[in-house]
Parts: sequence; C-alpha cells; structure tokens
Amino acid sequence: MTQSKPPTGTPRRSEATRTAILEAARERFASDGYERATIRAIAKDANIDPSMVMRYYGNKEGLFAAAVAIDLRLPDPASLTKEDAGRALVTHFLAMWEKNEVLTALLRVGATNQAGAERMRGIFGDQLLPVARRVCPDPEQAPARAALVSAQLLGLALTRYVLRFPPALELAPEEVVAWLAPTVQRYLTAPYPA
Repeated sequence: MTQSKPPTGTPRRSEATRTAILEAARERFASDGYERATIRAIAKDANIDPSMVMRYYGNKEGLFAAAVAIDLRLPDPASLTKEDAGRALVTHFLAMWEKNEVLTALLRVGATNQAGAERMRGIFGDQLLPVARRVCPDPEQAPARAALVSAQLLGLALTRYVLRFPPALELAPEEVVAWLAPTVQRYLTAPYPA
C-alpha cells in the first residue's frame, strides 16, 4: 500500500510543527530570556510533546539558534550612496524592530547569555560590516565604525523595545530617524578622529 502525498501547496505536518515550535520559542525567549526559557514550556506553548522539540532541534542551544536565525535584509551595499547611508540604515532598522519580535528576543538574550551575544555578533558582523566597508573612507576602519553604528542602533532598540522608556516610545519613527541618522552617518563617513 502506498502512502499518499499531501496535495501540492499544502504544508507538510512537520513544517507546521517546526513553525509552531519556532513561534513559541521566539515568544518564550523574548519574555523569559534564554536561561529561564525551558524546552517543556516551549513545547507546552506550541501544544506538542517536548520530545518533538528535541527531535527537530536537538537541544535548547539548537532551538535558540533556529529561533533567532535572522536576515537583517539590509540594503545592498552597492545601492547605498555614501551621503545617505546613515538615513537608510536607521530607517531600515527602525522598520525591522517595529515588526519583528525575533530581534527583541535576540537583544534580550544577547544581553544576558554568551550564546545569544555570539549570535548577535555574528549577525551584525556578517551583515552590517559589509555596509560599513562599502561607505566608509578607509575599509580598514570599517569594524570600528560598524561597532559604533551597532551601539547606536542597539541602544535605541534596548530603550524603545526592551526597556520601553516612555520618551523613547513616544518618539515618532520620523523623529527617531531625524535624530539618529546624522550620528550614524558621521560614524560611517566622517574623518577618523586623530
């Protein structure tokens, strides 16, 4: 007897299970942090047996890595003009933070857990550094400049999306861009201080 395949366009059960696990993990890591989040709690949130989480992701570290795998979808460095790179990055990051709880989870965990911090360093190093190399006057200075840009963007994210400082929440996105873009632009393109 042959087993019938699901109709084309219908997600397989394993895909639905993986999606449910990842959604529950993101919410749990964002609310509880890495240390307090448990496989049991995540499985309960996803309405599955904890053994299924282990089957798909091996352990908590594997689940965390999958849950926070994120492409920042930064603008193509070749498409950025040196004069508008700061505005483009701040606008892009602000739009992503407004829509994506994965970034909030990653920031919360990265601040308290070594694996989370390594994951954040990898994402920013792999994805932000090429932008800095493209627009800064001396590509050898790109790592320091990307670190300064990260400090600004992550500082904003921490105060607005994690700590939820009322003044940071009250700023309209256009105001955030108007305040931060010149600073990020300066970090990327200004002459290096002596």
